[in-house]
Amino acid sequence: MTMPALPDGLAQISGRYDALLCDVWGVIHNGREAFPAACAALQHFAESRGPVVLISNAPRPSADVLPQLDMLGVSRRAWSAFVSSGDATRTLLAERAPGPAWKIGPDRDWPLYDGLGLDFTTPELAAFIACTGPEDDERETPDDYRERLALCARRGLVMICANPDRVVQRGDRLIYCGGALADLYASLGGPVIMAGKPYAPIYDLALAEAERLLGGPLARERVLCIGDSLATDVKGAADQGLDCLFIANGIHGAEAVRDGRLDSALTAGLLAREGLSAAYAMLELKG
Repeated sequence: MTMPALPDGLAQISGRYDALLCDVWGVIHNGREAFPAACAALQHFAESRGPVVLISNAPRPSADVLPQLDMLGVSRRAWSAFVSSGDATRTLLAERAPGPAWKIGPDRDWPLYDGLGLDFTTPELAAFIACTGPEDDERETPDDYRERLALCARRGLVMICANPDRVVQRGDRLIYCGGALADLYASLGGPVIMAGKPYAPIYDLALAEAERLLGGPLARERVLCIGDSLATDVKGAADQGLDCLFIANGIHGAEAVRDGRLDSALTAGLLAREGLSAAYAMLELKG
């Protein structure tokens, strides 16, 4: 069992890196308020070291997510570019236009489909499924969709899932995301395609943004990923050959934190159980 290093703050390791790929929800805000220490740490890196590319599994185009960051108080000086799962997924959707698609997701995710020329219909008539998450994530669970998803699985429809996250922390609650629906669909025998974390397309976009901002090529050993999800952030970094700073007090806090402090043995055990490792771990992101 490999123990991750436990830096006191980002500044302790930042000299080893020229760019950051940083998760958003759970690292710099919780859906209700920004985390000032995390934002300050990123701002210091952006001003003294190199670009900070926010890499989010938000199922909408990144431009549509920016007002939410502003509303939550995330300073635009804390990041240099923003890449979302929605950005990476639009290519997959455009390839299947005009569909028709059975759309699963709340109205706020409509910008994902702008300009793609897709038509929408029922599960019985759809050519594929376009999923961003439950339509009412405050109340619904994946089981609310089981019967309709089973019908689509029997028809062999592909699901394009724009948000691989299974759950996300909203305030002090965990709510279901698109990845939970994708898991259920896969368990029913349905094929699933995703472009967000931990899959390669979103990292290709993020690294291209970092290189654009640097004005030249970027060695992978000089890139640090930061995130709080083992299944998306840590696994994605590992699959891409990138170092990772695991933020333990996010969605896995109950498994890695004891008495309000990061427990290194619990954290290492948690990573090992998932067959993962991380170069570093911190309770929460700070400078």
